[in-house]
Amino acid sequence: MHFQHSDQMWAEHPELAAGVVFTTGITPDADTGPPVARFGATAEARLATGSESELPEIQAWRRTFSKMGLKPTQYRCASEALLRRFRKEGALPRIHPLIDLCNAVSLAYAIPVAVFDLAEVTGSLEVRHAAGDESYLTFSGETEQPEPGEVIFADAAGRAHARRWTNRQSGRSAVRDKTATVLIVAEALHDTAADDVRELTAALADELATLWPAKPETALLSPAAARFEFPAG
Repeated sequence: MHFQHSDQMWAEHPELAAGVVFTTGITPDADTGPPVARFGATAEARLATGSESELPEIQAWRRTFSKMGLKPTQYRCASEALLRRFRKEGALPRIHPLIDLCNAVSLAYAIPVAVFDLAEVTGSLEVRHAAGDESYLTFSGETEQPEPGEVIFADAAGRAHARRWTNRQSGRSAVRDKTATVLIVAEALHDTAADDVRELTAALADELATLWPAKPETALLSPAAARFEFPAG
């Protein structure tokens, strides 16, 4: 299996920095409370000086969404949506230890982090523009078709596992109690994105290795090294 961004995506977004983490051995019983609290405290400190919309990481995504024809306040990137809820409610709901950890890391770095159960992904996963004939399964069980040109995470079977560039993840490959093998993707577009994604990826891999019997594999992607190969889920 492999993960990549299309050549068109790299050409349209040369400022993109992307990091991936592959791991097996995930279980639903890990105690991620301490790292979740630690990363949450980092996010809280950042939000103490202003709202999430003022963070350079979020501003970069807003500019990108605007260029794609999406209203930034209607379609927020995943990290902005999490930060907004965290600022208003003071915490995020607990879902699954891995999701809780990745959400907390996303809060701390203000960078979107997507997690895919590889048992539900066929062949490959590519960030590309939709043709319009792909299928997308919502969390409520409904099937949708992404709009032509929309940025999606698509597998080799034509299934979209995220819509609007990770704004909406599919219910098909969402992490559940039975999930064991995952691919985690972090993407950023701001000025220091490459350094920040590198730090985020390393921090997340360290936490995974500490909390689960896991040996995470990581990579930073670029136009010159755009493909990440990993074992089938």
